[in-house]
Amino acid sequence: MLISHSRNVTYSPAYTIVPTHECFNRCTYCNFRADPGKSPWISILEAENLFKQLQTQNICEILILSGEVHPHSSQRQAWFQRIYDLCDLAFSMGFLPHTNAGPLSFEEMQRLRDVNVSMGLMLEELTPALLETVHRHAPSKLPEVRLQQLQWAGELKIPFTTGLLLGIGETEDDWWETLEAIAHMHQRYHHIQEVILQPHSPGSQQTFDAPPFDPLQLPFVIFKARQILPPDITIQIPPNLVKDERWLLACLEAGARDLGGIGPKDEVNPDYPHLREEELRDILQPAGWELVPRLPVYPHLDDFLSMELQVAVQRWRVTYSRRVG
Repeated sequence: MLISHSRNVTYSPAYTIVPTHECFNRCTYCNFRADPGKSPWISILEAENLFKQLQTQNICEILILSGEVHPHSSQRQAWFQRIYDLCDLAFSMGFLPHTNAGPLSFEEMQRLRDVNVSMGLMLEELTPALLETVHRHAPSKLPEVRLQQLQWAGELKIPFTTGLLLGIGETEDDWWETLEAIAHMHQRYHHIQEVILQPHSPGSQQTFDAPPFDPLQLPFVIFKARQILPPDITIQIPPNLVKDERWLLACLEAGARDLGGIGPKDEVNPDYPHLREEELRDILQPAGWELVPRLPVYPHLDDFLSMELQVAVQRWRVTYSRRVG
């Protein structure tokens, strides 16, 4: 699908569907969540009408991004079924689904594997110290719970994306420890395709009183991450959170090679609009970088997928190869 060229930077033409913003966690830096019962669930009919509009807009990835319903809630089964049905609908209408809905049970991940070409969950940071601060009221942010997701994804052969949230009270050593844990898990299962390095960017809804992560530090973190992570894991950065064009380019020179899903809105950071493809090309091309679309599953992990998913993925690969060619 992609040209073999060391100056390629990839992105996914994506659209984010939010089944619900309700979440039982209360992370103090969050600009996404709503209280349980305060966010309506998207209906299948609403989603179908939206997908019909997207079919003419060169959208490949449907990112299912949801707030979390408590594992023991009476609504959990209905919430999970809604996510499954949204993935199934998106796939049936020609899209490639990717789900990030917080920690799931092994059985839930196993079911979603049938209707997703990849899945994801941010580790954020593995230090337990944050359970006394920003994660004090976030039960599912237990480091061992989130690390367990990476292991289950490996056992189930699910192409997986994870990442770090930088600047929420962790230390520099915490970065390296979290990255080393990711590298170790990948060496066992070879299933992690991307690691996102996301700088904390204050939003209008959060209660966490802290400055944004210093963008001048980001190239250093990327450079060190590139040394820790295996070479087949791509480092992703969100370009809307790196406002200075010079530092965005510095991040690429340091080893980042992906800009994530580019769509109408960053649901996690709604105060920071996505840059349009044309804007990104205007930044990248003068510096010798080529912006190239990709699928939500990387080619070396296609074999992890069911034959039905592989056929759909291959159709998209042919489409993209024609565009690039």
